[in-house]
Amino acid sequence: MQFSINRQAFIKSLNDVARAISARTTIPILTNIKIVLSEDELILTGSNSDISIETRIEQSDTTAQLVIKEKGGITLPATFFANIVKNLPADDLMLDVDGLRANITSGASAFTINGQDVRNYPQLPEMDDVQSLSVSAAQLIDIISQTKISASTQESRPILTGIHLALNGNDVKAVTTDSHRLSQRIVTLTGTEAHVSADVIIPAKSFNELQSLLEGQDRVDIKLSANQAVFDLGHTTFYSRLLEGNYPETDRLIPTESTTELTMDAGALLGAINRASLLSHESRNNVVQLTLKAGVATLTGTSQEVGQVQEELVTKSVAGENLEISFNPDYVRDALRVFSGKPVDVKFTSNLRPFTLTPAGETDNKQLQLITPVRTF
Repeated sequence: MQFSINRQAFIKSLNDVARAISARTTIPILTNIKIVLSEDELILTGSNSDISIETRIEQSDTTAQLVIKEKGGITLPATFFANIVKNLPADDLMLDVDGLRANITSGASAFTINGQDVRNYPQLPEMDDVQSLSVSAAQLIDIISQTKISASTQESRPILTGIHLALNGNDVKAVTTDSHRLSQRIVTLTGTEAHVSADVIIPAKSFNELQSLLEGQDRVDIKLSANQAVFDLGHTTFYSRLLEGNYPETDRLIPTESTTELTMDAGALLGAINRASLLSHESRNNVVQLTLKAGVATLTGTSQEVGQVQEELVTKSVAGENLEISFNPDYVRDALRVFSGKPVDVKFTSNLRPFTLTPAGETDNKQLQLITPVRTF
């Protein structure tokens, strides 16, 4: 195998597939990047068993300046190879493979590294009984960014580490919960006439890597099977396994009424919680307290070791019964960032029941964050 290519274009493709490569894997060859050169394109593949990313550089792409001299394939140590390419001196590089040894030259610099047989690299998943749809990349980014915050990071309940997607025609409902908080986003897809009915759980880690690849994309073609989801981004294809099992019924967790309601700018509330958490983070339990009394909202952060901060919030309105409630400020802070500083309604039913954050004036729960309070007595 032999080719030359523009180094910056090659680095971008290396970075894309490297998102799927982990240093911790039970299959040693998966710490390598797979490089295959055909008559008209260069294909790079990275995988960690859970996700796989394949990107293609075509000879017709003038920015890549790909010159194919001899087709073939090899797998090379991903981190080591990428670091070499990033530190080469010239604008282009030449890769020449002889057996299982790769020679990399650029300007006056020359490296030789050992690889492994490309035939030993696992094949990409095959899919049966596929359902397909096309979605706006912007809408998919919206779904991911507004729900991934509540996915669990604890492998003791693997099902909760995923984003639950329920698709019905052009409507998508995405939900995550780690049992302490919940995020829900309901979107009607635009620019598609898909009539897909599917219920899948995609690992939040997969979606986190996919989100980075979606920037600058217009639309994404999605294929869903019984155990795989594939996202086609043009020159890059992203594969993710699906989580097996039934996601908990979350609708029953969302309150249908409230006794106390607070409306204020998300940015202002976020700033106040940031200040209160300066003290709460010094405390062992990391809790802040919100008091709603006689139309006034007060936020308090306390640390027995350091001291106390108290701030009266600048609200748009406070209505309903008096309330004193405690919560983890980090959960609320993550939830508030979703609303990009716009006004939010915070609705409470009691100091021991979950409370919700929604865009001000909206009652359809299409964009909802739910937080479970902390018992302090």
